[in-house]
Order: sequence, then C-alpha cells, then structure tokens
Amino acid sequence: MEAVFKDGGRQYRVKEGDTLDVDFRPIEKGGTLEFSEVLYVGGEGQAAARIGRPTVGGARVRAIVLGPVKGKKLIAAKFRRRKGLHKRVGHRQPYIKVKIEKIEG
Repeated sequence: MEAVFKDGGRQYRVKEGDTLDVDFRPIEKGGTLEFSEVLYVGGEGQAAARIGRPTVGGARVRAIVLGPVKGKKLIAAKFRRRKGLHKRVGHRQPYIKVKIEKIEG
C-alpha cells in the first residue's frame, strides 16, 4: 500500500518501510509521529485507489522517529568588487529521519 501525504508545505509519496527526512520537531528517538493530511491512498491489496478532496477522511500515516539528522551544507556568499566586502555563511538545515510503519485508510 502506498500513500501521498502533506507535511510542512511539501508532499511525500511513501510505502510501508520507507525512510525519509521531514521537518525538524522536538521528538525523541523511538517516538511515533502521525501524519493526518493524507491526499491519496492506494496500491496493492485495494480494489480502487482513494483520492482525497482535499484529504482522505480517516486516513493516517504512522512513522517511527529514527533520530535527528542535518541536511547538506549550503553556502551563501556576498561579494562587492573593490569594496573589501567578502562574506561567507554556511547553513545546515535540521531534519528528523522517520521510518513509515503503517498506512491506515
């Protein structure tokens, strides 16, 4: 079974057992996370796919938190010629890695 859910302004297409990085939340490792804004549920084992308008009623995606991770490093640089201005700033976005445990719906 697969699902498409919305979290943090982005949509994720997942199957049971998938791992993905979602926006950081202060949840401990081993905790559970539930996504209730499910836009699509379907796949093997179901006669017809359910498409939400805008969400599928009663559908949920449950995930187990594997721990916090950081994204890749992004560099922002400012440079003004002949002015002596050289500025370089790095940033690593925090995420939490989750494993999809169950798709209900």
